[in-house]
Amino acid sequence: MKSGDARVAMVGFPSVGKSTLLSSLTTTESVAASYEFTTLTCIPGVIEYEGANIQLLDLPGIIEGAAQGKGRGRQVIAVARTADIILMMLDAAKGEMQKALLSKELESMGIRLNKKPPLIYFKQKKIGGVKFTHMVPLTHCNEKLVMTVLHEYKIFNADVVFRADCTVDELIDVIQGNRVYLPCLYVYNKIDQISMEEVDRLARLEHSIVISCEMKLNMDYMVEKIWEYLALIRIYTKKPGNAPDLGPRDGLILRRGATIEHACHALHRNLSASFRYAIVWGTSAKFSPQRVGIHHKLHHEDVVQIVKK
Repeated sequence: MKSGDARVAMVGFPSVGKSTLLSSLTTTESVAASYEFTTLTCIPGVIEYEGANIQLLDLPGIIEGAAQGKGRGRQVIAVARTADIILMMLDAAKGEMQKALLSKELESMGIRLNKKPPLIYFKQKKIGGVKFTHMVPLTHCNEKLVMTVLHEYKIFNADVVFRADCTVDELIDVIQGNRVYLPCLYVYNKIDQISMEEVDRLARLEHSIVISCEMKLNMDYMVEKIWEYLALIRIYTKKPGNAPDLGPRDGLILRRGATIEHACHALHRNLSASFRYAIVWGTSAKFSPQRVGIHHKLHHEDVVQIVKK
């Protein structure tokens, strides 16, 4: 069951420290032992950070061949698809090998890590043949290749527009339409078992964090990075004539880029219908307080007062 303000799915091979991490960051106990396959069911826990409840899922260890149904691979990856971000737990001593294998398993189940959806417009039609255009020079594809791919999928009438220099694989992703694009943090655990030089090298890799669950090293920084990758903001509300509610459990948790309209929906589903204007204090305002409309974009820790008709 999905709960909380966001969901983080931990994936990794058995015995890389997922259960220990869950027990360290949340109040949930996941059976942790030094042998493989201790976690046989999906165990949820909750991290409380910046007033948000972040659901952390300890998924059963993925083994090689998960996408083909080995172990409980398919069910594990299906749950991972519903997450907001993936936390890939890796053994620091075997990190590169595990990272490559896990990425391959997730890719084969339609999960794209740290990638944006391809800038390709694709729409099937009933008649008219295939109309192919591109707005930039293409180095990976050409019209003949696009036609071949479409015919492979028995598509003979469609509009295809490349807005970027995309690959054939990206075109296939768009045609299939069931891909999930998720941010991923690569967490290298057990750094107490490798050299300082290797720790330094791993820490400099993109989207990577080095930790030790056993020695509680770098855990706070990892939670900060999870918050950053989730792209959440916290908005405080204020009633006319009252001080704003700034308590640790007060406020709304919204996505970065959210507007006053999103805040209205979070407060009450009918509030936007009776919305007149809002008053905002904070970094999104040109001056504080500022009177704004329903499409005003909010920033982290803004204070909002809604005025109804």
